[in-house]
Amino acid sequence: MVKKYLVLFVCAAVFAAPHRVPAQRAGSLSQARTISVDAFTGGPTAVQLRLSLIRQLSRSGRFQIVDSPQKADAVVKGSSQIWVRGFIKIDPRAPEANRQTIYGGYLSLEVVGAGGQPLWSWMITPERLAWSNIVDDLSSHAAKKLLEASEAAHPAPAAPSNSGSLAQTSLAGAGATFPAPLYQKWFQDFADLHPGVEIRYAPIGSQLGIDDLAAGKIDFAGSDVAPESDNEHSSAQHIRRIATVLGAVVPIYNLKGVSRDLRFTPETLAGIYMGRIKRWNDEEIRRTNKGADLPDAEIAVIHRSDGSGTTWVWSNFLSQVSPAWASSVGCGTTLKWPVGIGAEHSEGVADAVQNTPNSIGYVELTFAIQHQLSFGAVRNKSGEFIHADLDSLADAARSAAKSGEPPSVISDSSARYAYPIASFTWLLIPASEPDAAKRAARIELLRWILTSGQKECSAFGYAPLPKETVEAQLHALDTLP
Repeated sequence: MVKKYLVLFVCAAVFAAPHRVPAQRAGSLSQARTISVDAFTGGPTAVQLRLSLIRQLSRSGRFQIVDSPQKADAVVKGSSQIWVRGFIKIDPRAPEANRQTIYGGYLSLEVVGAGGQPLWSWMITPERLAWSNIVDDLSSHAAKKLLEASEAAHPAPAAPSNSGSLAQTSLAGAGATFPAPLYQKWFQDFADLHPGVEIRYAPIGSQLGIDDLAAGKIDFAGSDVAPESDNEHSSAQHIRRIATVLGAVVPIYNLKGVSRDLRFTPETLAGIYMGRIKRWNDEEIRRTNKGADLPDAEIAVIHRSDGSGTTWVWSNFLSQVSPAWASSVGCGTTLKWPVGIGAEHSEGVADAVQNTPNSIGYVELTFAIQHQLSFGAVRNKSGEFIHADLDSLADAARSAAKSGEPPSVISDSSARYAYPIASFTWLLIPASEPDAAKRAARIELLRWILTSGQKECSAFGYAPLPKETVEAQLHALDTLP
């Protein structure tokens, strides 16, 4: 399953510059004055996207574009995919050729500085309307985000530079599938910095990960489950948790001929998963999707069959917004589902929806994008229908950042433009560790995740922790025995 995760970045710069400058000296994006834009990976439009981004950045005057990483303060790396989602007829009475193409896709960027140190990242997805030129749409949005980040007055801290100083050891982890694509990159990058440290992570679901950690089978676990639910576990008092990142759970669907993004109210999602809403052309779905060509077809409901933190996030949201759901189904990592068929892990749910006509499911945002699946906007507490992206996740993160400590639940944020099904995810570790090498490697890994690693997460569609939360988590690390 891990093989299917995106390998986002390669290095091969190919643009001309007028003179030689010092090599990658920038310690933050705001310090960079000269940049090199490497060749982008992913599909036939990668070259067009790269050249369009270079044009956008050159016009700004903020950076000098140079021809190789060796001549640059910082290097931009990228990966992209663009696909056709369908078509909209401009005039229903006109010939079939008179139609507008609707695209899906993403452009994922990472900027690295001295020694490959991550400086910034972002995943750009298309605007929500019909696009005449998706290449320029993605590249202009990417340039805007990069330029805004370069003007930030207070860059995030970098991890202490002690590459290779850890003793040789291995760490085994397992658990949440929700953050697995990002965790795989984080753990590989950390191991590259510390060649003597080997890290393995099995995305088996939050519940099995917690169970394996409690049984002493692994060195750390990934979990999306709120603290009070973990505290019900008999060994919870012997476990410490560190927040790592935020992500979104999105409703994915497979409807032939429906090219536009659907809009779901919370009540509609609860109704579908309770079996009350059975067909795609139900009045409750049509009411919020006027003009969509919804089929008169039975909804194939897909849910997780294993103990899942993603299920916990999904069912926790439905419990908050639907009294009927809260009283009859409730919240948990495993549920007694009223309807639907189960699939293992996020990858399994994404595959099932991709291969099942007229289906609906729920996965973390990255899995939806990886599988080129449509996912709907969800109405939030303010009454806005919000499509999950990094901006709407950032709004949810900011609304949760007041205390510093990540709250157990951030779903259904009151922020006007926040995506409502959002969650922190955590790494769980034993409160004590007799093996000094493992203890040192684990603490250093967590410290790197909370500093340098935060600058990588947005390339995968996850939102970094708010500054206040990072500071609180770093303090928690300092208090570990």
